[in-house]
Amino acid sequence: MDAPLHTPLPGDANRFDTASAAQMERLVMDLRQMYHERNAALEEVAGAHHEALLRLALAADYRDTDTGVHIIRIGYLSEALALLLGLSAETATLLRKAAPMHDIGKIGVPDAVLKKPGPLDPGERQLMNRHAEIGAHILGRSRIPLFQMAAEVAQHHHERWDGRGYPAGLFGESIPITGRIVAVADYVDALTMDRVYRPAFSTAAALTMLASERGRSFDPRIVDAFLAHAPALVALRQSIDRSQHGALDSIAGAPLLDVRRFLVDFETDPARRAPLTNPAEAAS
Repeated sequence: MDAPLHTPLPGDANRFDTASAAQMERLVMDLRQMYHERNAALEEVAGAHHEALLRLALAADYRDTDTGVHIIRIGYLSEALALLLGLSAETATLLRKAAPMHDIGKIGVPDAVLKKPGPLDPGERQLMNRHAEIGAHILGRSRIPLFQMAAEVAQHHHERWDGRGYPAGLFGESIPITGRIVAVADYVDALTMDRVYRPAFSTAAALTMLASERGRSFDPRIVDAFLAHAPALVALRQSIDRSQHGALDSIAGAPLLDVRRFLVDFETDPARRAPLTNPAEAAS
């Protein structure tokens, strides 16, 4: 029998195992680096997408209100309501980022309709109502959770609790909770702003009008949460107004404030928890 070409020497097996382990470790490290680089690239793309869509929403808001800070307030009020209703911090944060895109579809509504100073006729109303579906279409069917939520909000924030809203005539809890929350935040904030067809209402008047829509336009539980915490929510709104320029600059960046901490600090400060009894108090 022929002799083996190589007779293993003591320690050969150990040298092989050590080399293999080192090679495997380098492979794992390379894969880990590739994974981190891939995730960083995806986050950068998603961030750029988010900022682009927010800028488009800002353009739509300027056409409608002449002030882009409205959509920033909607985000923070929606986050606060989500937390007060017991939704997770993650969901509430996502809603703060998604809510400002709720009216992005107004970019497709003619100025003659959007800025008409009087009541809309049936044809104009039909054009206006299309903005919900236009917005959902713009935001698309992304697999990214933020844009999924933003599309959901755009599609459903004009549905009514009693089923008389649009575009689908959904009612009650068949309307996604995100749409129900943003509907309330948008309603109150819009009432306390000057519009082309009317001056701003006082905060007290807006809260009375909100209460009258409990169980009609809006989810009773969300209305109750807003009314129960109205002083804190009005103070939050005013805080965003004081940071107006920073709010616009940070539209897709770091949050202006920690909403959970703001609510906790407000509720533990007796001097700030005075009820809104004066109709002119905290008016915009």
